[in-house]
Amino acid sequence: MAKKILIISTSLRRRSNSEALADAFLAGAKAAGNIVEKITLQQKNLSFCKGCLACQKRKTCVIQDDAGAIVEKMRQADIIAFATPIYYYEMSGQMKTLLDRANPLYSSDYAFRDIYMLTAAAEDEAHVPKRAISGLQGWIDCFEKATLAGTVFAGGVNDAGAMDGHPALEKAYAMGMTIQ
Repeated sequence: MAKKILIISTSLRRRSNSEALADAFLAGAKAAGNIVEKITLQQKNLSFCKGCLACQKRKTCVIQDDAGAIVEKMRQADIIAFATPIYYYEMSGQMKTLLDRANPLYSSDYAFRDIYMLTAAAEDEAHVPKRAISGLQGWIDCFEKATLAGTVFAGGVNDAGAMDGHPALEKAYAMGMTIQ
């Protein structure tokens, strides 16, 4: 049976390298017969969490911006894939802001089980995405039915569009293809 997959591209840069990974993952997941939607945070208005915890009672955030609709799509997805550039060895700030704003999911009947992370960075060492993955794992740990199902890292890419021919694109595609 086809899975409902939500891919969230968190880079604000046009032709970003992490978004290229998201597109490759999307192509693989679609080729495997899944229902796939990609959201990009470009042009989205996301405010910081106020920490009021009203969302735990209301099941929605009190802040009226684009986060509410994205969080609802997250709640309904079977699988979520986050694509982020690595900034200072960590996930992008806009990704962290979205994760914070996803607090209404904590007490909800969320559908997602598998979470994927696609990362790109100028640095090429294997340890580069470690802290970003750890940060996402901290979020996942709050959802007892969810697990980190896989990661792809593209190192050595800095300029927009630098992903052309990068082997991580094939890995992202193949990872998407495994979802059935």
